[in-house]
Amino acid sequence: MRATFPVTVHLFFIRENKILLARRLNTGYRDGEYSVPAGHLDGNETVIAAGVREAKEEIGVDIEPGDMSFSSVMHRIEGDERVDFFVQVHKWQGEIVNAEPDKCDDLRWVDVDRLPEDTIPYVRRAIANHQNDIAFDEFGL
Repeated sequence: MRATFPVTVHLFFIRENKILLARRLNTGYRDGEYSVPAGHLDGNETVIAAGVREAKEEIGVDIEPGDMSFSSVMHRIEGDERVDFFVQVHKWQGEIVNAEPDKCDDLRWVDVDRLPEDTIPYVRRAIANHQNDIAFDEFGL
């Protein structure tokens, strides 16, 4: 049987050793916990194109494709199976705002070395992987 599962892109907005986190709300997955801006790839869409789209949809900023770089990829099984791409955003245009208040009730910059206790575990690990230049990981396998 061939694998058919969601692919997600996660965005690392980092400045002055702080990372942008969003607390999930009304999504049905880990509501009340912190993640980074993220979303699923649509059909016939690249990882970078999905990152550009999700940044606009979730936090209202524009990103040029060349202003993002690959951080890591994670194969994850937590109830279901997924592949997660993590990319760092180096530059963006516009002011970061909570553009989806029905799905996020807190948007904040936090020190990457002092993440909130209620940061989603695989996201916490991906941030650590980013800090330690680990490009591939498996989670929950």
